Amino acid sequence: MSMAVVGMIAGMALGFAGYFGGFGAFLLVAALGAVGFVVGRLLEGDMALGDFFRSRDDRRR
Repeated sequence: MSMAVVGMIAGMALGFAGYFGGFGAFLLVAALGAVGFVVGRLLEGDMALGDFFRSRDDRRR
């Protein structure tokens, strides 16, 4: 599935949540989507858990 299709589906989900559930539901869906994105990247191996805990100085080297 292309990233454009994934983005479209995510946008539609956020739109439905905002329309039917209000702003609180919109924020909940957006937050859970971000968590799912990070977990997916971790499971695919594109990101390491240590990336979240390194200081900015360590990343520049």
